[in-house]
Amino acid sequence: MVKRSKVPPRRIRPQATGELSTLFDYVRYGVSRFNEAKLVFAHGTTDPVAEAAFLVCEALHLHPDQFEIFAQARLTADEGRKVRGLIEQRVKTRKPAAYLVNKIYMRGLPFYVDERTIVPRSFIGELLETHFGGEDAALIDDPMAVERVLDLCTGSGCLAVLASRSFPNAQIDAVDLSKDALAVAARNIGDHGLDDRINLHLGDLFAAVRKQRYDLIISNPPYVDAEGMAGLPRECRYEPKMAFDGGSDGLDLVRRIVASAGEHLNKGGGLLCEIGRCRPAMEDAYPELPLLWLDTEDSEGEVFWATAEALN
Repeated sequence: MVKRSKVPPRRIRPQATGELSTLFDYVRYGVSRFNEAKLVFAHGTTDPVAEAAFLVCEALHLHPDQFEIFAQARLTADEGRKVRGLIEQRVKTRKPAAYLVNKIYMRGLPFYVDERTIVPRSFIGELLETHFGGEDAALIDDPMAVERVLDLCTGSGCLAVLASRSFPNAQIDAVDLSKDALAVAARNIGDHGLDDRINLHLGDLFAAVRKQRYDLIISNPPYVDAEGMAGLPRECRYEPKMAFDGGSDGLDLVRRIVASAGEHLNKGGGLLCEIGRCRPAMEDAYPELPLLWLDTEDSEGEVFWATAEALN
C-alpha cells in the first residue's frame, strides 16, 4: 500500500494588483498628482494632503472629521472612479476644489460655494470663537449683549452665519456689492435656518444700511495690492476679481471702512477687519490709530481690532 505524502495546505495570498483600495490610498494618490502638477492651495485647505482628503471625503459624502475613522475602508469601483475623476479635474482645470464639489467648510460648518463668490477662507471665523466671551482675550465681554452685527463684503455669507453662532441674540445685516454673491449668501443662510436673523443688503458698504448702528462690525474686504493681483495663481483667477482687488496698496476699501465705521458703532463696540499682508501699509496710513493685531492658528497680524472710541 502506497502512502500518500501529506502536502501542506496551499496558502492563498492576496494578489498584488497595484490598484488603489482604501481612502488612505486615494489620498496618497491625490497628493502625488497634486505635487506633480505643482498646484496652489489657498482655498480652505493649505496643503496637498488636506486637499486630497477633502476631495475624497466629499466624493464619499463624509464630513472631513470622519476621515480618520474610515481611512482604511475600501472604496467600491464606482467610488474609486468618482474620486479619481475629481483629482484629475483639480489637476487639469486647476479650479479650486471647493468649486468642483460646491462646498467648503468653515469652523466645521458646510457652506455652498460656486464661481459667483470667492471661496471663503477668512481668519475672522476663528477669532469669533476665541476672542469674544469674557476671557482675558475677549474683545467684547458679553457676547449675549451683542444685539446688532454688520458684516461688510459678506460674499457667501459664511461670516454672518458664524457670527450668528457667536452672538445668539444678535440680528445681523450682511452687505455686498455683488448681486450674484448675495444669491449664494441667501442659499447658505437658508440652509442654516437663519432667514429670520440675517438680512442681506445689496449696496456699497455703509450706504446699504444708511444710518444704522451696530455693536460689532466685521469685514473681510478685498485687500490684495497691485503687485499681488499681478501674481495671482491660476486657481485664484477663477474667483471674482472684485473680491480680491484692493487697489495699489490693498487698502482702498479698508480706508473707506475705517473712515465711516465710527459713525455706525455703538459705544463699547468695535471693528474686526481682515487685511492679509497689508499690516505695514495700514500702520503707515494710520500711525495714530490704536490697532490691536490678532493672531490665529494659521496667521499673524492679518486681522485688526479697532474700538468704536478709537474710530470716533
